[in-house]
Amino acid sequence: MTGSRTHIATSDATSITVRGKDLCEDLIGRHSFTDMIYFLSVGRMPTPPEARVLDACLVTLMEHGWTPTSIITRLAADSVPDDVQVAIAAGLLTVGPVFAGTMEGCAQLLVEGLESDEDPDTYCTRVAAEYVSAKRPVPGFGHRLHRPDDPRAVRLLQVAEEDGINGRYVDLLQRLSRAVDTARGGRHLTINATGAIAALFLEIGIPLRAGRGLAVVSRAGGLLGHVVEEFTEPSARTIWQLTREGIPYSDPQETSHD
Repeated sequence: MTGSRTHIATSDATSITVRGKDLCEDLIGRHSFTDMIYFLSVGRMPTPPEARVLDACLVTLMEHGWTPTSIITRLAADSVPDDVQVAIAAGLLTVGPVFAGTMEGCAQLLVEGLESDEDPDTYCTRVAAEYVSAKRPVPGFGHRLHRPDDPRAVRLLQVAEEDGINGRYVDLLQRLSRAVDTARGGRHLTINATGAIAALFLEIGIPLRAGRGLAVVSRAGGLLGHVVEEFTEPSARTIWQLTREGIPYSDPQETSHD
């Protein structure tokens, strides 16, 4: 078979090469984990501002308390205590648009907006009206808990501004935010964390398809914390018991007569 190749890494008896750089001489001790994630995803090392913004995004995505992701990880850790990777992998399978945000959808809106023949405000007004009139969630907006604003999004955009990473994608996101509020009759809808992250990933050159993968990488670190705590402060059996108590059995014959 010909034509297949990789640019990621290779090794021999005395060295490991990662994207053209010697792992031991050029990378270990010289670059951070965040640098390496960017390097492997984008193909170049990030600038210091890009690295700080990416790091802020990864920290943001790492943990959000009790969600299906962390609950499933706890249950798996209790069931398979000798294999940490099983518990983390089980939780990561739930990383998706419901509990990890709709950054891809929001990023797609921003990309399409900058490629559109419409001026930015006209584009945002049209998109906001379409979503609101159809009663569809606007990707990157709204949160069941954080109101009126998602504090994570506020801080992320502050970090980006401090580092000069607040270009055309951030501008379009903010225009879209104003348009969404207008389409909702003046009722404010927060930019959520993944909406901000969508704009910032685009600003620093993260490929659109890599966004969810970076969320997975980040959340894996948070789930490791849950696994370690499960061994010292067990919660899985309590979750199990609360489930048994909160969702009682009902005879199907009795239910059919209700």
